[in-house]
Amino acid sequence: MHNLLIVVAALLAQTPAAKPATAEDAKSFVKKLDGDLRKLYVRQSTAEWIKSTYITDDTERNAAAFNEDLMAYLNTANKEAARFKGLKLDAETERMLYLLRISSALPAPSNAEKRTELASIAARLEGLYGKGKACKTGKDGKQVCRDLQELSDVMGKIADKKKPASYDELLEAWSSWHETSKEMRPLYERLVTLSNEGAREFGSEDLGQLWRSAYDMPPADFEKETDRLWTQVKPLYDDLHCYVRAKLAKKYGADKVSATGGIPAHLLGNMWAQEWANIYPLVEPYQGQSSLDLKKQLVAQKYDPQKLVKLGERFFTSMGMDPLPATFWERSQFVKPPGRDVVCHASAWDVTFSNDLRIKMCIKIDEEDLITVHHELGHNYYFQNYYTKPVLFQQGANDGFHEAIGDALTLSITPEYLKSLKLIDALPKDEKGLINVQMKDALEKIAFLPFGRMIDQWRWDVFTGKVKPADYNKHWWALRLKYQGVAPAGGARGEDFFDPGAKYHIPANVPYMRYFLARILQFQFHRAMCQAAGHKGPLHTCSVYGNKEAGSKLKAMLAMGASKPWPDALEALTGQRQMDATAILDYFQPLQAWLKEQNKGQQCGWQ
Repeated sequence: MHNLLIVVAALLAQTPAAKPATAEDAKSFVKKLDGDLRKLYVRQSTAEWIKSTYITDDTERNAAAFNEDLMAYLNTANKEAARFKGLKLDAETERMLYLLRISSALPAPSNAEKRTELASIAARLEGLYGKGKACKTGKDGKQVCRDLQELSDVMGKIADKKKPASYDELLEAWSSWHETSKEMRPLYERLVTLSNEGAREFGSEDLGQLWRSAYDMPPADFEKETDRLWTQVKPLYDDLHCYVRAKLAKKYGADKVSATGGIPAHLLGNMWAQEWANIYPLVEPYQGQSSLDLKKQLVAQKYDPQKLVKLGERFFTSMGMDPLPATFWERSQFVKPPGRDVVCHASAWDVTFSNDLRIKMCIKIDEEDLITVHHELGHNYYFQNYYTKPVLFQQGANDGFHEAIGDALTLSITPEYLKSLKLIDALPKDEKGLINVQMKDALEKIAFLPFGRMIDQWRWDVFTGKVKPADYNKHWWALRLKYQGVAPAGGARGEDFFDPGAKYHIPANVPYMRYFLARILQFQFHRAMCQAAGHKGPLHTCSVYGNKEAGSKLKAMLAMGASKPWPDALEALTGQRQMDATAILDYFQPLQAWLKEQNKGQQCGWQ
């Protein structure tokens, strides 16, 4: 056991078990807890940063060791905290004890050998994803390997004007990436077993129940809440799916795209068919309207990665936020470094929990990464506004809040805003231009919703044992068809594949429901900020760029962190205490009415 843990264990054991616990004991416990966790979080976060930006066997092993230390401490601390159950405590102490119980997305068993094994498996799984490459022998006999970024570039060329990727090229790129996750399957099966054992020691029946406990309501109620929100938005998604499928069937033929079935996963412009913006030219409602190709203008104006991030920072500072610290520009990873493996999946960090803000990206100069930059800076500005609080309060009111902040501001990237930056030449002239803009937005934001809903449903079913390892892939595609209306590329996929592992958040063990909630909350936040800004008119015409009143409301919510239950934080910005998807329907009302007209005579839905 590391020296720090020996000290921690001794400190936690200093109160005799026979002595009845008091409210004052609980208060002293959480004060010491904050100091201990801060040290452990900083060590773990630093090791994770190094591992993610320099993947080697050594950095994986180093990160696993610090994760193991944190797992051990959380296991011991949770057992000690059980002494205070049933006591009448002050609100802050009660809140910290609750957050302690739900603090680990990967709780470890108390058995030291199993804890070491779990930490090692977790590091190995993420390493396999980061190092994943699809290799084949070229015509010259040499091996040619492509990583995720290169394979995703192929997927993104589905509608390239100069040289679009063919059906077979898309299928080959999709299939190649999904081959890389096969090795993960036995490791993931073991991770499920060990993390479930840890979750039971934390007082939950399984890991999925522990995750669902993190929303200030009973786990069963939270699952019903996600179903309620999905029911609110599903009609809009169904209308979009119906229109897109008809367009793709016309392009590729009924033999490749069924008129009544799921859309093949490789035909939606994204490796996971989670966002469909790249197929916009194939489904564009009205040709000849103002150009919405931001990439062309970004390149023409000589945007580089840092300039793109500066653009995102300017949006936040225009609303009264502070500039990013100088260390952000020194320590962030903006591009993929040559000659070494890194995790290119975009993420935001406060490595030392003290305004040590960073982003980790492999930035491309295009519209997708313009949006991603705003999303990641949303995390950074959340960090910046709550970093003075106790470390357990340094998180979103719920995890969906954290993901929603930057995306809420991207809703203010209106045509008028883009024209002011000279990123588009002219504003949409009429309703046709508006429908084009809304279609492009919907392909990114609405298309994502069922994908966001189903990822954790798959894991919840796996963690409970409802789905056995022998059916991992079968259940994955059953849920993708049920929620998304998406089918596997190239036909049925057997259990020799582990297609869930081809999505980063599965091997990295990152709960995914946060992204579904974020897509709901961002519109709710946007509507509230527009109301604070005094906006009149349709919601889709509102931009809060430069509005200090909207910024002040936002900052008030950000500064709360997780110090209060999320309905309190939601109320601070929106005046509402329930998550509400009706703002999405308000925003996309023009598009939904148009889609219903276009889909007349079509057989919508899927079998």
